[in-house]
Amino acid sequence: MGVRVALLRGVNVSGAGKLPMAEFRDVLSALGLGAVRTYIQSGNAVFDSDRPTAELEAAIREAVAARFGFAPETFVLTAGELAEALTDHPFAGAEPKLVHVCFLRQTPVPDEPALRALALPGDGWHIGPRRLTLHTPGGYGTSKLAERLPRLLPQPMTARNLRTLAALNAMAG
Repeated sequence: MGVRVALLRGVNVSGAGKLPMAEFRDVLSALGLGAVRTYIQSGNAVFDSDRPTAELEAAIREAVAARFGFAPETFVLTAGELAEALTDHPFAGAEPKLVHVCFLRQTPVPDEPALRALALPGDGWHIGPRRLTLHTPGGYGTSKLAERLPRLLPQPMTARNLRTLAALNAMAG
């Protein structure tokens, strides 16, 4: 079986999308996924499965909806895709909590002038397969660029900082 990583959007954020991790592990195990483990409270899971990505994403989203009453956007990566997201960007050496990888359904084609107009000095981005890596030295939560990404890239997305991705990568190892 291959190691996979699931990233759910909008879980346990500001009281919305309540998803207890122990129950989330139970849901994933009930789907027949092996060696299920979770990381922190924001909808991150590592498990074993050889099922196709799209099938896993739909099954996880539907199972969470059936048990918890909401259907979060779900992104499933292979261990290789996760490892690549950690290194395929020009921000090596930056503080890991200030570099976020935004996972998307399709490789983005951003409006570069719009991104530049919102960027603060030091902000940067890098396009990868089905992702945009964003460096915000002033902080992701205060970045106009991060705030407006959903409008600039109108497709489902979820973001994780490099610290979280490194922890997930270690679990997937």
